[in-house]
Amino acid sequence: MRILLIGTSGQVGGALEKVLHRPEQIQTPGRRELDLSDPASLPAALDNLAPELIINPAAYTAVDRAEDETDIAFRINAEAPSVIARWSARHSVPLVHFSTDYVFSGSGDRPWREDDLCEPLSVYGKSKLQGEVGVRDAGGVHLIVRTSWVYSSHGKNFFRTIIQLARESPALRVVSDQVGAPTSARSIAEAIATLLPSDVNEMREAFSKADSMVHIANSEWTSWYGFATEIVNGLRDRNVGLKAIEVVPIQSSDFPARAVRPLNSRLDLTRAASSFGLCMPSWQDALARELDDFVQSEQAR
Repeated sequence: MRILLIGTSGQVGGALEKVLHRPEQIQTPGRRELDLSDPASLPAALDNLAPELIINPAAYTAVDRAEDETDIAFRINAEAPSVIARWSARHSVPLVHFSTDYVFSGSGDRPWREDDLCEPLSVYGKSKLQGEVGVRDAGGVHLIVRTSWVYSSHGKNFFRTIIQLARESPALRVVSDQVGAPTSARSIAEAIATLLPSDVNEMREAFSKADSMVHIANSEWTSWYGFATEIVNGLRDRNVGLKAIEVVPIQSSDFPARAVRPLNSRLDLTRAASSFGLCMPSWQDALARELDDFVQSEQAR
């Protein structure tokens, strides 16, 4: 099966490339071959690639910048997935498309289920929701995977930012009133590799069983403050030299940002377990693996 994996320069795409273990069957085109910012060019590019399965974790993820760059955010996050989904439906090619907890309003404290009402607060969230709608409306075999607070030991993300700040500053001020599940890109990739059947007909049946939508994230929840505290403590336990003496909890209102973030990003993982048998590792266990990976890579320098 030829698998088109879009966005391998990103965290989830890069992790998926490592865990799928089928290098001869995975297509990883660069932007010249497949440019999501130019949706009109995608059908011809897909005709040339002729994949038998498409996995799309690629997205415009600059949440604050999206408030001013609405056009490009919607082109990449909404128009491009819709075009890909219509091509997939015409050619009977299954599509796995990734979305986000930012499609929800963040109200209350109950974990969000797949069929809950979506009321995004930001341009980023609205663009991702429109992408979901486009994928569904295309009518092909698809699975939309929502996840939350993605990070890895590589690239630019909250995990890496906290490490840098902890090396430079005696005190870190981190938001404590936004709650969700930090989710390692590796955990997501391993879950996708587990749930993907090898046969297209089996894929259709499996995706249909989940109503073509599933939440995949590490289990249990914390705040950004709790996550940062665990990162700093984990680095200390691994004898990484830090300047940071304390992590100070603050409110979202103390840290004004261009885009409004959901306060409640908890995702209900019941369907992932019942439809695919997924038992996601806790965010603490996933973080320990990423900390070990980070320390090993630092020692290898």
